[in-house]
Amino acid sequence: MTAVQHLKRTLIGLSLLGLAAHASAQVHVNDAWVRATVAGQTSSGAFMTVTADSDSTLLSVASPVAKDVQIHEMSMKDDVMRMGPVNSVALPAGKAVKLDPQGYHVMLMGLTGQIKEGDQVPLTLTVENAKGEKQSIEVKASARALNDMGGMDHSKMH
Repeated sequence: MTAVQHLKRTLIGLSLLGLAAHASAQVHVNDAWVRATVAGQTSSGAFMTVTADSDSTLLSVASPVAKDVQIHEMSMKDDVMRMGPVNSVALPAGKAVKLDPQGYHVMLMGLTGQIKEGDQVPLTLTVENAKGEKQSIEVKASARALNDMGGMDHSKMH
């Protein structure tokens, strides 16, 4: 093999590695946490910050700790806080999107058991980029104390 052929093969290999690294680094999830529950409680919320390298969409979240997992949004209308499911959440390129108690968040419903402070709750996020390519992101979310409301004011919820 000549030096030129060897160089070409090396460059091709490095470019393929670069593509693989880019594909696996499309979406970053930080500070994922779930609200701990009391015995018999049937639902909880999951929160995190999601950043995508390219324009993408969070399509769904799944977890073995709940029978039903939905993405919800909190909104104010006529001085009343409302919550309801949404089909997806836009993830603009490079912008950190917070899923928190006061906006978009994940509802874990039909819990299979109590979530205790310190538990690591598995979550699987499904994200689709602008090209239609789907990616699954596995996350372990820490369960935090019941009184950690993250600044949420329940006095206006109806």
